[in-house]
Amino acid sequence: MATTTMKKEELVKATAPLDDLAIATDMLLSAKAAVRSYAIALTETATPKVHKILRAQLDTAIDTHQKIAAYMIENEMYHPYNVEKQVEHDVLKADTALSLIKE
Repeated sequence: MATTTMKKEELVKATAPLDDLAIATDMLLSAKAAVRSYAIALTETATPKVHKILRAQLDTAIDTHQKIAAYMIENEMYHPYNVEKQVEHDVLKADTALSLIKE
C-alpha cells in the first residue's frame, strides 16, 4: 500500500463521514442495548403497572433502533442484508483509520 501525504482539507473531508458513521453506530449500539435491557426487565417485573411502563419503553427503544438502522442503511453506513458489502465497508473503514494513525 502506497503512503500518501494528506493536506488538512483532504483529511477533514476524509474523516467527516467517519464522524457521522461513528455517531450513528454508537447510537445504534446504544439503542440495541436498551432493547435488551428493557426486554430483560420486562420478564422480571411483578406488577401490571410496571409491566405496562416497561413495555412502552421497550416499544420506544425498538422504534428508535429501527429509525437509526434505516438512516444508516439509507446513507450506506450499514449493510445488514449484504454481508460481503458490509465486510468490504468495514475493511475500508479500518484501512482509513490505520492510514490516519500512520500519518
